[in-house]
Amino acid sequence: MDIIQFVIDHSTDLLSNGGIFVGFFLVFIECFIPILPLSVFVAFNVSAFGFLWGFLISWSATCLGSYLCYRFFTFITKKMSEKFLNKRMVLKVRKAIDKFQNIHFTELVLLITLPFTPSCLINILSGLTKMHREKFISAILIGKCFSIFFWGYIGKSLLESLTDIKSIIYIVITLVLSYIISKIVSHKLHIE
Repeated sequence: MDIIQFVIDHSTDLLSNGGIFVGFFLVFIECFIPILPLSVFVAFNVSAFGFLWGFLISWSATCLGSYLCYRFFTFITKKMSEKFLNKRMVLKVRKAIDKFQNIHFTELVLLITLPFTPSCLINILSGLTKMHREKFISAILIGKCFSIFFWGYIGKSLLESLTDIKSIIYIVITLVLSYIISKIVSHKLHIE
């Protein structure tokens, strides 16, 4: 247990000394490399910079990273033709794209809000389906707000979060709030 506390203290000190840019970069790069632990980076940012600044750094970094990842894959689909992929791969990609193609705005926001959803996959699929930019940006801004809030507040591992009743209640509350806000935004902006 002392080793874990040492790692947490040392990482928090490293972030504090490295400044906002280190905390921003870690969350930003997670949008492109899904194996990196967003929950840990957000928890460290909140610990190093306080809840408000840690939240703002993490939220802005993940929104920007998600948007750039989305734009990259939107660009790739314009340049890439199916001749570069083998037929089996094309069929698998096409099935995933077809399922994601007609996702409603509210469903997209809820997917992004879920703390354990791989955001990189959502960014990639949104880019490959050439989702409308306004829909993607609105969904990211709303969904990531609640997701980052969750990780900043909870800051626990997956197993601890799933076995702690408070964490489950927070997940349900964030999902309900993101659903309500996404419905309001969808109605105001006429996004399907």
